[in-house]
Amino acid sequence: MKACNPWLTPAGQKWIFSILFVLALVTLSILNIIDLHLTTPVAPQNIVSFELAGTLSKAQAILEAWGSSGKVYAGLSLGFDFFFIVVYAGAIALACILLARSLKKPPLVLIGVILAWMQLVAALMDSTENFALIQLLLGSSRELWPSLARSCAIVKFSLVGLGLIYIILGAFLVLVARVGKAK
Repeated sequence: MKACNPWLTPAGQKWIFSILFVLALVTLSILNIIDLHLTTPVAPQNIVSFELAGTLSKAQAILEAWGSSGKVYAGLSLGFDFFFIVVYAGAIALACILLARSLKKPPLVLIGVILAWMQLVAALMDSTENFALIQLLLGSSRELWPSLARSCAIVKFSLVGLGLIYIILGAFLVLVARVGKAK
């Protein structure tokens, strides 16, 4: 498994994962508090509704419903999200690597390594999405921005979701293997 991450020991990976996991939970909690101010009938899923708007008319309707104070909260949410991107992508990637090492089955190891690297792609998509949403917050009326944000959000959510599914299933398999050895 050295090829996965030769510059960081398994113990170092666990330590960094623990820090990133805690930071991700704290940042997610802060984002959820900020995003409470962004829930409206036009944006029932707060910032996620904005991310997935897809068209200029939907994005502008959300911005109008938010008003000037909502736009400030949206900007704050997007700003915190840049930090969140680093911690969630790192935490999910390291969790995939740690589980791949524990699973020891070549196809499962390869899937874990690929999904770990895909979290970098998810982070790049999330950053691009944020950039597009900031353009809309700043008043751009280009149809490109909501379309780009939606496309990036869909890729991001898909890759993060696949990583989380791998983590849940992998943790289950590791647990089953440990229980089997204990008998």
